[in-house]
Amino acid sequence: MLRIYNSLTRVTEPFVPLEPPRVRMYVCGMTVYDYCHLGHARVMIVFDVVQRWLRASGYQLTYARNITDIDDKIIRRAAETGEPVTALTERFIRYMDEDAAALGVQKPDLEPRATRHIDGMLAMIGKLEERGFAYRAESGDVNFSVRKSPGYGRLSGKSIKDLRAGERVEIDQSKRDPLDFVLWKRAKEGEPFWQSPWGNGRPGWHIECSAMSTKLLGAHFDIHGGGQDLQFPHHENEIAQSEAALNESESLPFVKYWMHNGFVRLQDEKMSKSTGNVTTVRQLLARYDAEVVRFFVVRAHYRSPLNYSDEYMEDARHALARLYTALKSAPLDASAPDWNDAYGRRFREAMDADFNTPEAVAVLFDLANEVNRARTAAPARQLRALGGLLGLLQRDAVDFLRFVAPSRAAAKTVTDGITPVTSQRAYSDEAIEQMISARSEARKAKNYVRADQIRKDLERAGIVLEDSPQGTTWRRG
Repeated sequence: MLRIYNSLTRVTEPFVPLEPPRVRMYVCGMTVYDYCHLGHARVMIVFDVVQRWLRASGYQLTYARNITDIDDKIIRRAAETGEPVTALTERFIRYMDEDAAALGVQKPDLEPRATRHIDGMLAMIGKLEERGFAYRAESGDVNFSVRKSPGYGRLSGKSIKDLRAGERVEIDQSKRDPLDFVLWKRAKEGEPFWQSPWGNGRPGWHIECSAMSTKLLGAHFDIHGGGQDLQFPHHENEIAQSEAALNESESLPFVKYWMHNGFVRLQDEKMSKSTGNVTTVRQLLARYDAEVVRFFVVRAHYRSPLNYSDEYMEDARHALARLYTALKSAPLDASAPDWNDAYGRRFREAMDADFNTPEAVAVLFDLANEVNRARTAAPARQLRALGGLLGLLQRDAVDFLRFVAPSRAAAKTVTDGITPVTSQRAYSDEAIEQMISARSEARKAKNYVRADQIRKDLERAGIVLEDSPQGTTWRRG
């Protein structure tokens, strides 16, 4: 049985959907004003694995992941670039989609945009005002009164006395309490706005997810996910305003299971756009195969910190190459996993234990060893099938092993809408094949000095030769 660590209760609990076999999941997505970085990639990949496993487990999943397309940072960036907000957001939504597709992230079932759900946000704010949870401040903003929410702080695990305004929470003298947060922001000169009962303005950041999730998934749903940095204040505020607005059933929580993936760290510091401590997905893809990046994310448990370095990425590349090496002679096969064999059972046990992908990846390596020993089709089919549940090992093995990552310099050439080009290869595929043929002829002629020299020349260019009774194959190391 699947068990999930619930951030709300801080316990790993059996997963029992509200309306089995139906499952509804909402994940906080991107604020689209810049390129996605590795932290964003982790969120997308983590919950892509979650949705794959839920579907593989027989659940009827509806998966929603939102897009924040109106926000202070978006407005500032549009002003800096001198373009309309909609042009900026459309451009970065396109880049986000390209990055996600490259990383093997499947599209969610629903992808709501904040600007298309303004009416729902206004309706929710109206309910909060009617019930005494919202007030209009002297500034013209409409704020949520945190101290009227009796359970506030239970997600972050802090008492209301100890809580301080967190990231994105502005201190405003017109607030009744520093912890109060904005639901509707009064429009400033030259900013985008929508009409409302409280004047022209735009929604606060937190209200959008409450309005969109309950509109699309219902007043109560099964899983709400996102990065650990969203736990406070964003998700804490979501719970407070949603429960205050809905108040339909005291016996059911707004969300039953809360899931948060760990931080990504770069040079021992949290990766963050605000500090400039980021590596974008496009910079990574200019240097590494996209599946290597995905494998790097997947082989760490989603709740643990993920430490990025060139050395870790190189290790991920070599490790994934070992799995593909086991599949060199195996045809592409879309077979379903065999849950009755030992590897299938171990894989399921790992994934059912709070999506323990490190253990699931360990099963793949044990299975790869079995493929190398057995030299039969069944283990190779199982390896591909189980790997597919993690979004891995679905390509032709020879093609993957011959991949050459672009040079590090290419990472600096990423510009808007341009896909980085690969560096020049020391040897083309055709030249390598010709050198292998020349080496084979030299060996037949017992000219081993010449044969060894060809091998060394190829090794210096990063080309690894592998001899077998069936002939010589090669890959780029």
